Amino acid sequence: MIAGGVAALAAGGSAPAAVSRRAVASAPRRLAYTMKLGCQSMPSDDEHFAFFARYGVTNISARAKVADGRSYPTVDELATLKKMAEKHGLKLDMLEPELLPSSHIDREAHPAIMLANSPERDRDIEAFAKTLRNCAEVGIPAVKYNMSLLGVLRTGTVPGRGDATYAEWDLAKAHPARPLTRAGVVDAEHFWERITYFLKAIVPVANETRVRIACHPQDPGVSPAGYQGIDRVLGTVDGLKRLISIEESPYHGLNFCQGTISENLTDPATQIFDVIRYFGLRKKIFNVHFRNIVGGRDHFHESFPDEGSVDMVRALQTYAEVGYDGMIMSDHVPGMDDPAEAKRQRLENFAFCYGYIRGLLQSAQRLT
Repeated sequence: MIAGGVAALAAGGSAPAAVSRRAVASAPRRLAYTMKLGCQSMPSDDEHFAFFARYGVTNISARAKVADGRSYPTVDELATLKKMAEKHGLKLDMLEPELLPSSHIDREAHPAIMLANSPERDRDIEAFAKTLRNCAEVGIPAVKYNMSLLGVLRTGTVPGRGDATYAEWDLAKAHPARPLTRAGVVDAEHFWERITYFLKAIVPVANETRVRIACHPQDPGVSPAGYQGIDRVLGTVDGLKRLISIEESPYHGLNFCQGTISENLTDPATQIFDVIRYFGLRKKIFNVHFRNIVGGRDHFHESFPDEGSVDMVRALQTYAEVGYDGMIMSDHVPGMDDPAEAKRQRLENFAFCYGYIRGLLQSAQRLT
């Protein structure tokens, strides 16, 4: 029966309806690759925006130039940033705010939210809310942030291909210079209290303004015993699941750093795809840091995207599978040994990553 239907089609006829329906049902679902090549590297100025445009970046996360030491950008400052992006053919999809960066608490200029210092944290939370309201007025759809006390932890570097060096984390070699930060001991209970306090105040503002807030995972996770006295509760997939369940909202989700989440898995080469599916199917992925690592939880090093443990073609396919249509951006590009050439080398490595992602996206769009 099926053979006859195929023969009829080859001869210019039409297959029986039952055969046609079965063929359609059994055909693989065509995936839509609607993601955009993005970047968040700094500085946010004309020269760097021209660099983005030169290499095919179309959508960006950027930071406004804020005057007077304010902890939030004004409408005019955001409008100036957006206009500068548009001049280079770039769409400003996400803002990097003045508050809650990925920095170590001992170096952080605005620590009150993460230290739970009142009334200062309420003042800073109101400044973050003001940022969302101003973004809404200008038409910036998302703001990224971190709930971190330790910043990005690494223990050193390892040689990479050519003259590149790759940042490494090896828990067995991790010996902090100080046993505690100025935050003191922060166990899971107290860390979750700080996260919840912030979200209870900010998610209603995100709902009101329809500006998405995208939280970055903690990079990397550590054992429950903590590091420098701190339990990094957003350094596991279970922690991220709990995060998105607090104040459930379509405007509350993740800056999904694939590299960081891979660092927090025992076998990222097999596990990362189901993690993408979990958060992607729930529409909680608001931005993707598309980077690779070699290794897994407690011992890994960063790498160029084409040589790590994770199959990046399959990862991109999985984002398409869950209907993700936002930015796919490079992140944490490898470094080089020559400090005098660091800026040029960093730009070269970003350009390589742009080309890699752009090629993957164009190939996928052509083949589907």
